[in-house]
Amino acid sequence: MLAGKIYNPCKVKSQWPKIRKAVKEFNDSEFWKDTSALERLKSLFRSVGEDVILTPPFYCDHGDRISIGNHFYANTGLTILDENYVTIGSRVFLAPHVSIYTATHPIDAEVRSMDLECAKPVTIGDDVWIGGNTVINPGVTIGNNVVIGSGSVVTKDIPDGVVAAGNPCKVLRKITEEDSRYWKEQLQEYLNDSDCQVIREF
Repeated sequence: MLAGKIYNPCKVKSQWPKIRKAVKEFNDSEFWKDTSALERLKSLFRSVGEDVILTPPFYCDHGDRISIGNHFYANTGLTILDENYVTIGSRVFLAPHVSIYTATHPIDAEVRSMDLECAKPVTIGDDVWIGGNTVINPGVTIGNNVVIGSGSVVTKDIPDGVVAAGNPCKVLRKITEEDSRYWKEQLQEYLNDSDCQVIREF
């Protein structure tokens, strides 16, 4: 399975019952009041950094194939089919209803009808913002400092430092120094307002 070859999912040993229970407890919790269910869920992941926030409902298949860096935020409705490894970097924001799929099925109908599947890893770099209702397909790598537009279907690798969007997702342009200057000016205006303060510092 983790090697990318076909396998029978019914014969895969995993912590499925344990992760099902943890996911249900988290989704039923008042997480803004009590983070204990979130902490139990994260304890089943392969690795988790600091300041990692998930917003219910959330779904994953196994949990122990998910690695997340520091300062991560996922809005509501994140789905991760982690039959293979899903590696997410630091300072990554996911908008509502992002789906990350590692599982795939044979194109040949006869083989597919035997309930066999295969899985390919997904990697998301640092400083990535992924728009709502985006689907990330098996085997994809998204580079560092990337913005993915909402509603995208990512079927191929996305390089560092770009804005990409569409179905299929394609690079629209590079992220430039002009972009950086503009948003730093916006930040300075915000900070100059005496009624405003920085909520999170990375």
